[in-house]
Amino acid sequence: MNNFAMIGVAGYIAPRHLKAIKDTNNNLLCALDKFDSVGIMDSYFPNADFFTEFERFDRHVEKLRRNGKGLDYVSICTPNYLHDAHIRMALRSGAHAICEKPLVLNPWNVEALMDIEKESGKNINTILQLRLHPSIIALKNKIDQNTSATKYDVDLTYITSRGKWYDISWKGDESKSGGIATNIGIHFFDMLSWIFGDVQESMVHLREKDKSSGYLEFENARVRWFLSIDENSLPKHIKELGQKTYRSITINNEALEFSSGFTELHTESYKTILKGKGFGLLDAKSSIDIVYDIRNDAVINNGEKHPFLVN
Repeated sequence: MNNFAMIGVAGYIAPRHLKAIKDTNNNLLCALDKFDSVGIMDSYFPNADFFTEFERFDRHVEKLRRNGKGLDYVSICTPNYLHDAHIRMALRSGAHAICEKPLVLNPWNVEALMDIEKESGKNINTILQLRLHPSIIALKNKIDQNTSATKYDVDLTYITSRGKWYDISWKGDESKSGGIATNIGIHFFDMLSWIFGDVQESMVHLREKDKSSGYLEFENARVRWFLSIDENSLPKHIKELGQKTYRSITINNEALEFSSGFTELHTESYKTILKGKGFGLLDAKSSIDIVYDIRNDAVINNGEKHPFLVN
């Protein structure tokens, strides 16, 4: 049984990590969050110590280490801009890190963490759960076996409505979240680069606070992408069904069906990490590069309009 700590236990994604720790028969010793609405812990680890101040949490972790109950892993579910600091804290504590994506916001942070990882002898793992989805694995195998030089044509659309709270939260602050491409798109960009190879060209056609679109050319694919948190971007038939989310990936006009099978992917990610086969810094770097470029590239208006983008 491994000893875990969690930073960001009050966050949206934290319950999936709590469940993964429990399902893999490990123990959560302590958790940190500046917000104290963490009743979810009762369902998983009611005896775990909880802190709202980083200094007290850090002191407690050090005390555990000195008393021979040091941490094996620290799970990090905090806002994106804090990941780098919390990963460093985990490794300084003698623990491996398991961090939600994006690992960091900037490519140069990856290089710095590589040095720290080497110095500490501990591993930095991230959650790239789409790489464990059966449909995505099958697609990658299919692409890998194709010897044709013709590139695939891919259309990615992901619209997930967000309320007014979004702009007030850290997610609405690009300096803290990395913007919409990072918040809701990075796992798709990771999937695309994993399957289709290195990026050869990137263009941004639209970049607004609540929506963004562009073009990516990989070694084996040409990708048009559109991301939005604006409910008005939803296709009419989705609105009529009362749904708030629309997700579509087509490859050569053939839809990729991967709507099911998501529920246990965090647990599967933990199983992989605990076997020493998790996704690390080098795995994460491509998608971090992609969203960094999207965030900083000039917008190129090529006259195209996404079919779901309203005026």
